[in-house]
Amino acid sequence: MRPRRFDLIAFDWDGTLFDSTALIVRCIQAACVDVDAPAPTREQAAWVIGMGLREALAHAAPGVVGAQLDRLVERYRHHYFANQHEVTLFEGTLPMLRALHARHHWLAVATGKSRRGLDAALASTELHSLFDASRTADETAGKPNPQMLLELMGAFGTPPERCLMVGDTTHDLQMAVNAGCPAVAVAFGAHEPEAFGEFAPLFIAHTTPELHQWLEAHA
Repeated sequence: MRPRRFDLIAFDWDGTLFDSTALIVRCIQAACVDVDAPAPTREQAAWVIGMGLREALAHAAPGVVGAQLDRLVERYRHHYFANQHEVTLFEGTLPMLRALHARHHWLAVATGKSRRGLDAALASTELHSLFDASRTADETAGKPNPQMLLELMGAFGTPPERCLMVGDTTHDLQMAVNAGCPAVAVAFGAHEPEAFGEFAPLFIAHTTPELHQWLEAHA
């Protein structure tokens, strides 16, 4: 028996389920220093979170191209994987996902992370068994391209109106618009909630328990 409104709920990862925004910002800045490029501000580095890694770093360090960009990607990965133990799930994430799973929603991840990065994160948490599918930027297309959402919907035979995207950035919300899906935004991640209005999310959650409560009542 399928739930009442959304069959499929797709979650972004960083800044939505995982409290990793500060680490990602620091790793982008450190990687820029490693390749002798100007380090972006916190706001500039946070803005690119959710995009595919290479695209994100090219945007955060616009003067870095070619082999230097390859090196920038390598240095970012070095810093992130060396420090990923610092980050944890937002409090309340596991109970929320378990409750949605028990209601027979299909749960998916749609993330700008690499497959390697997502698999490493899933292996170190209790989440792996809760997700029915996932898509990463390096195996499909980066946000806001709708391809990962379209592939997820296709895998479950879910029409856009019965798929909900949950994310913390304008890239997530634009991807949902491009895919024809409704979305919910979270205001505790990488982007400021003032930027969400033009994408008309169904709801803006300021905490994970608030998100959980909304999903229980409306999803």
